[in-house]
Amino acid sequence: MAVSDEFVDLIKDQLVQFGHVTFKKMFGGVGLFARGVMFGLIVDDILYFKKDDDNAKMFEDEGLGSFGYESKTGKRTVMSYCRAPERVFDEADEMMIWADAGMQAAIRADHAKPKSKQKLTS
Repeated sequence: MAVSDEFVDLIKDQLVQFGHVTFKKMFGGVGLFARGVMFGLIVDDILYFKKDDDNAKMFEDEGLGSFGYESKTGKRTVMSYCRAPERVFDEADEMMIWADAGMQAAIRADHAKPKSKQKLTS
């Protein structure tokens, strides 16, 4: 898993309108954070946004797959992040729609945690 600096810079530029987003290298990828929660992920120069039951239909209707990886033991793990549609790179409004959908899913996931484990900030 690799992420190029050029791809991260592209995503940073495209999310300027979204507000303050922090990019953190992790496990060979890059996590996208805002308000204390992770709403996106970049792996192998592919952008993924957080998915949950409320926004899953968006991803399913587009035929967008989930991010998954295989552990050293061979176990396959599928995470709650789905690939962003290619048009988000050409249409700023689409980027905001999909980023917001990922952010709302991250907020819902954070709210579902016990209060002592919540990370959401104002």
